[in-house]
Amino acid sequence: MVEVLNPGELEQGLSALRGWTGDVHGITRTVKLPSFPAALAVVARVGEAAESMDHHPDMDIRYRHLTFTCCTHAAGGLTDLDLRLARMIDEIVAEATADQPANH
Repeated sequence: MVEVLNPGELEQGLSALRGWTGDVHGITRTVKLPSFPAALAVVARVGEAAESMDHHPDMDIRYRHLTFTCCTHAAGGLTDLDLRLARMIDEIVAEATADQPANH
């Protein structure tokens, strides 16, 4: 069983992520993509990455806006696995928005 991060570990982990907020119960990030098809493509890529990790975020699609929430439900809170998944999501979003303005 993986261990839930303490507040200090959470703060350190969040400092390395872009746009994520939350607490030891879970972290969330919302991003805006250039189009609905682009948002769906990001969801598909995140889904593939999550499946390869056997760890899956909650994803909410609202037209071009995607909200990702990471939490290890089996552990009862945020774990290092969630931070790793958040970094993967950040990489996928960065690739999808590389030619977009920086404020998403």
